[in-house]
Amino acid sequence: LMENFSVGGSDSTRDKMLTLRGFAPIKSLKNAVRGLTSGTNPPTEKLFINGKFIESKTDKWIDNYNPATNEIISRVPCATNEEMKAAVDAAQEAFRSWREVSIMTRQQVMFRFQHIIRENMKKIAQNITMEQGKTLADAEGDVLRGLQVVEHACSITNLELGETLGSLTKDMDTYTYREPLGVCAGITPFNFPAMIPLWMFPVALVCGNTSIIKPSELDPGACMMLVAMAQEAGVPDGVLNVIHGQKEAVDFICDEPRIRAISFVGSDRVGKYIYERGTANGKRVQSNMGAKNHGVVMPDANREHAINQLVGAAFGAAGQRCMALSTAVFVGEAKEWIPEIIERAKKLKLNGGTEPGADLGPLISPEAKQRVCDLVQSGVEEGAKLALDGRDAKIDGYENGNFVGPTVLTDVKPEMQCYTEEIFGPVLVTLNVDTLDEAIDLINNNPYGNGTAIFTNSGASARKFQSQIDVGQVGINVPIPVPLPMFSFTGSRGSFRGDVNFYGKQGIQFYTQTKTITSLWRQEDASGQMPTVMPTIK
Repeated sequence: LMENFSVGGSDSTRDKMLTLRGFAPIKSLKNAVRGLTSGTNPPTEKLFINGKFIESKTDKWIDNYNPATNEIISRVPCATNEEMKAAVDAAQEAFRSWREVSIMTRQQVMFRFQHIIRENMKKIAQNITMEQGKTLADAEGDVLRGLQVVEHACSITNLELGETLGSLTKDMDTYTYREPLGVCAGITPFNFPAMIPLWMFPVALVCGNTSIIKPSELDPGACMMLVAMAQEAGVPDGVLNVIHGQKEAVDFICDEPRIRAISFVGSDRVGKYIYERGTANGKRVQSNMGAKNHGVVMPDANREHAINQLVGAAFGAAGQRCMALSTAVFVGEAKEWIPEIIERAKKLKLNGGTEPGADLGPLISPEAKQRVCDLVQSGVEEGAKLALDGRDAKIDGYENGNFVGPTVLTDVKPEMQCYTEEIFGPVLVTLNVDTLDEAIDLINNNPYGNGTAIFTNSGASARKFQSQIDVGQVGINVPIPVPLPMFSFTGSRGSFRGDVNFYGKQGIQFYTQTKTITSLWRQEDASGQMPTVMPTIK
């Protein structure tokens, strides 16, 4: 294994290695990791099983489109049952030896892995922009937040420390340590194609597990690049595997008895399905699902800061993130700021994501665009005011893209569909209340509990809000309170199913099980005398 750590060297050597791994220069990144087929056929995504990128033998393929142009950029296979079983076979066999690899060696793999990711962040970001549509700056942030989890995984020698109680009774000690589970699976969403896989397999691997990842079929390229980098970092064959597919792959992961744990991030419907089916089969499941994140704006807030933060958190990434601040609750006179928010939103630059100064790009698919537009229309029909309409956005050079510009619905009521459902687009809905107590009740009556924020200059208001709000992640003058990986992602209530959350200390707990040892070594036995009385504990 340590031989893999000697492959650093010069930039030219690095370029040769990246080429061998399938990494192309940025100008031809569309071909990265994928194997180009002949003629005009689009490239095909590969499976990654037992250390090899292999062509699937399936007869079922999914076309993958650039959301800015709706041109086909690759074809994604729905792995056959035999191919998925082969991935589990490889992971199960590799677990036997990987679990015995020293924790310091696994740590060194993570050190190497984070270094390679950092060197190739821009290449991964280019791929994300091409497949997912977010701007290059946002795509680099996607990679960086995942990289931070890998960096934290490098502290595994402290994170996995057990507990010891010596001399529990005479000559008896009790101590605990953490052991890996076995084969673990991750099912990732389209909106963070680098960050979410990095929430999953690095933590699983550094704890001594093996992993099977099923990336989103809409944008699997970034995950495949990361897998190639992990292999370069020294992850042995079979320890990390990738399958592709849709419901059949999800059902396989939920039902395969050798898979011990499942991590999922995605929609409500799928998340609940995976949790129920997976736990029914005796698996550990952590399932991050939908959200309706509220930002409460108090009249005493820093006006400039609050407006800028609301606009960025509502419309950034085209609203396609589970922590988007999609709902603004204005308390009292703060509602007078709404026109200024609309004017700021009008100035955001909408384009394909690669242009300098881009603020937001397209939605992931025509279906996603249609759903966003339908929810906006439902708000209008139910009595909300359409203060800013971005549904007819036209972008020169991207006439076929899935674009929706910043949109604002005001005078929204809690019973409206645009409030009760997660829109997952660049749409801000606003509600007005008279007091902070009303704002707290409104949020607590919403079924979701992923994130919330308050903008205020009052320490008393902030303290009251953080104490009484029933949401897992709270920002005070911070619009998107996603914790850094020394903490854990702690969405709650309707936004999460499971007992243990992602990354941080809770991530280590999820991917390990505790073993408790009670040992007795009698000091008198050191004399060599043979005891003749009944053994007792004193």
